[in-house]
Amino acid sequence: MKKYDVIIIGGGPAGLSCVITLASANDRFDFTKNRKYLVIDNNGGSDLLKAEINNVAGIPEGTLGKDLLEQVKNQALKYENVEIKKGRVVKAEEKENGFTVETENGEKYEAEILVIATGFHEFSIEGLNVEVIDNVNSPRPGKVMIKHDGFFKVRDNLWVAGNAAGCYTMFASAIGSGAHVACGILSKWAGKNVVVHDVPDKG
Repeated sequence: MKKYDVIIIGGGPAGLSCVITLASANDRFDFTKNRKYLVIDNNGGSDLLKAEINNVAGIPEGTLGKDLLEQVKNQALKYENVEIKKGRVVKAEEKENGFTVETENGEKYEAEILVIATGFHEFSIEGLNVEVIDNVNSPRPGKVMIKHDGFFKVRDNLWVAGNAAGCYTMFASAIGSGAHVACGILSKWAGKNVVVHDVPDKG
């Protein structure tokens, strides 16, 4: 069974933003060296695929969501420590040293930390002891979220991001929550607050 440091369930904006932030830190700190990350993407289940972007800072008006999602996915795959696999996770088991997840095809993976970024339509992964509640910020009724501490942490080593965390259904909100979760994970490893910034060379 292949092991990772972090598994992210969900290949939408929140999940991809999370893995990009994590992976970008790999050569910055001793505690991130040789870390490996896996995103399990439910075969294009993101609502962004149907969207047109007209009100996100820095993104040209009229950008199609499907093109933007592909661009973000390619950005994530530029990091050698990132893998993205197609699949639908049906089961997750919490163990003393982390989590085991299983897809509907029977593939299993292990990680120390698990991030749920599965959207707000449903939560059907068996085996995780999480509290699924009404999504308080959804513009449509009948949507769900996973209860967390207000900072996207469900409990130690288990995080939630994006619409599954109750974020507003906006691209900028989703990617912001993914980056927030990544910084929380990095801070856990560092034992202090950590962010990942770049400063251009002045030479």
